[in-house]
Amino acid sequence: MAIDPVFLAAAVPAEPGQIVLDIGCGSGAATLCLAARVPLCRVVGLELQADLAGLAAENAALNGLDDRVAIIAGDLLRPPPRLRTGMFDHVMANPPYIARGRVTPAIDAAKAAATIEGEAALADWVRFGLTMLRPKGSLTFVHRADRIDALLGLLADRAGEVTVFPLWPAAGRAASRILVRARKQVAAPARLLPGLVLHEPDGHFTAAAEAVLRGGESLVL
Repeated sequence: MAIDPVFLAAAVPAEPGQIVLDIGCGSGAATLCLAARVPLCRVVGLELQADLAGLAAENAALNGLDDRVAIIAGDLLRPPPRLRTGMFDHVMANPPYIARGRVTPAIDAAKAAATIEGEAALADWVRFGLTMLRPKGSLTFVHRADRIDALLGLLADRAGEVTVFPLWPAAGRAASRILVRARKQVAAPARLLPGLVLHEPDGHFTAAAEAVLRGGESLVL
């Protein structure tokens, strides 16, 4: 399993009793990680591909989390009526990383949908996420570091307290992934945090990365 959804879930400051939306939840990795880490929180996953939505629901049941996890098959551009404006305390997303038109889509349609923007561009993901949030709620994205300018530009004047948390592949190497969190209707300056180094020189995960990946620790943003 890719590690990005695990770090995404670890960055969401959810508390027991709160409700979280996972946009584009896929097979449910981030959804289930968050539900397992935060007792009594509820997580709703929205997934465009019906087969993946079914798999996410099955995974929730297999892990005994189906009482707190709901999976909805639907399109963020045409939201299902069950999703109401401002109903979530937190929203998280692991959107396709590659802008539409930048590469030739893969033969595997499912893989292309997970990695290349389709009808919904990054601006649509940001707009939908903020629409679903309650005032003061948090919006958290994991994305490629080389698209930080686009993501920050879309958040400008729409949310505040923007926090950037780099995920460094190894000490001394440029970050390839970033976690970005912002809050709706909050006026506070942006912050660039030290982030987290993922790998030791020998290729093994660092103790800090292992604490998140295997220990279920949260990230402090």
